[in-house]
Amino acid sequence: MNEVTLNRRQWIAASGAVAAAAWSAPQLLSAAEPIANRTSPHFKLSLAAYSYRKLLQGNKPELTLADFIDDCAKMELDGTELTSYYFPPNVTAEQLLELKRQAFLLGLSVSGTAVGNDFGHPAGEERDKQIAGVKTWIDNAAILSAPVIRIFAGHAKKGVSADESHRLMVEGMQEVCDYAGQKGVFLALENHGGPTATADGLLKLVKDVDSPWFGVNLDTGNFHSEDVYAELAQVAPYALNVQVKVVVSGPDKKKVPTDFAKIAKILRDSNYRGFVVLEYEEDTDPRTECPKFVAKLREALA
Repeated sequence: MNEVTLNRRQWIAASGAVAAAAWSAPQLLSAAEPIANRTSPHFKLSLAAYSYRKLLQGNKPELTLADFIDDCAKMELDGTELTSYYFPPNVTAEQLLELKRQAFLLGLSVSGTAVGNDFGHPAGEERDKQIAGVKTWIDNAAILSAPVIRIFAGHAKKGVSADESHRLMVEGMQEVCDYAGQKGVFLALENHGGPTATADGLLKLVKDVDSPWFGVNLDTGNFHSEDVYAELAQVAPYALNVQVKVVVSGPDKKKVPTDFAKIAKILRDSNYRGFVVLEYEEDTDPRTECPKFVAKLREALA
C-alpha cells in the first residue's frame, strides 16, 4: 500500500465521517424564529372538515369523511384537512389507510388534521389524558401522511397563576413536540383565545417551546383587536398552516367579511409556502357555500 493510496483512503474515510455527521445531525431551525429559507410564496388550497361539522357529527350524521373527501375533489382542491373530531373514537389503522388511499386516488393530499386539547391542567389524570390524546393523533397523522396537526395551548385553571399556566402549557407542548418529531409530524399552535388571543401572547408560547417540529396554525378569524390584519401579519412568518375564515371581527365581535386580498398580501409578504385551508363556520349549508368561497380564495391567491 503506497502513500498515495493511503491518503486517498484516509480522505474518503474522513469525507464519509463528515457526511455521516452532517446526515445524523441536521441543522434544523427552531420554531422560536420565523421560518427561514422561504424564497417565494406558494399556495395550495384545502378545506377543513370542521366546515362540515353539522353534517359529520351526531348519532346519525348525514355525511361521512369519505363523502367530505369526495367533495374536496369536486372543488378541485389540492388537499383535504381531516379534523380528528369526526373519526370513530377508536379509529383503526385500516380505516385511516382507506381514507388515505381514497384521497390519493382523487389527487388530494391529506393537508393536515386537528385535535382538541388543553395543556392548562396541572399534573394528574386529566393532564395525562390530554397529552396521551395528542400523541395518539400524532400516530394517526403519521399513518395518514398528514404533515401537520393543529393543536391548542389550553386555558388557565382556577387557582393557577398566569406564570404557572404558561409553564404547564409550554411543558405539555414540549412533550408532544418531542414525540411528534420522532414521527415526522409538525404541531401547529392555533391562535384560539385564552393566552393565544393576541399575537404577542401566541408568540410568547411559540418562542418558549424548543422544537424544530413546532410552529403556528394561523387562523384568520381568531384575533379580535382593533387591527386584526396587523396581528395576522405579525404571526404569518411563523405559520406552518393557515386556516381562513370567511368573516373577521374586532373588539365589538361584529362580523364583517374577510378581505381575502389582504390575507393573500400578508401571506405573500411573509413568503408563506403551504396549505391555505378554508374553514367555514357560518350557519348556511357548507356544501353550497364552500365552493363559492373556495373560488374567491383561489382568485385572491392566484
